Amino acid sequence: MANEIKVTLKKSGIGRPEYFTRVLKGLGLTRLHKTVVVKDTPEMRGMINKVCHMVEVEEA
Repeated sequence: MANEIKVTLKKSGIGRPEYFTRVLKGLGLTRLHKTVVVKDTPEMRGMINKVCHMVEVEEA
């Protein structure tokens, strides 16, 4: 499980450009305070970096 990251949605995508909501949906984040566990890959890290101001990240 060392290759996984917990991502929690802290700020809503409402009122933001559609790009951000698409990235959040791609991560599996659909509601506020929802937490998902994703694999720690460069692709996922890139998606998380795009919305880093809206999510909270911790090691799983």
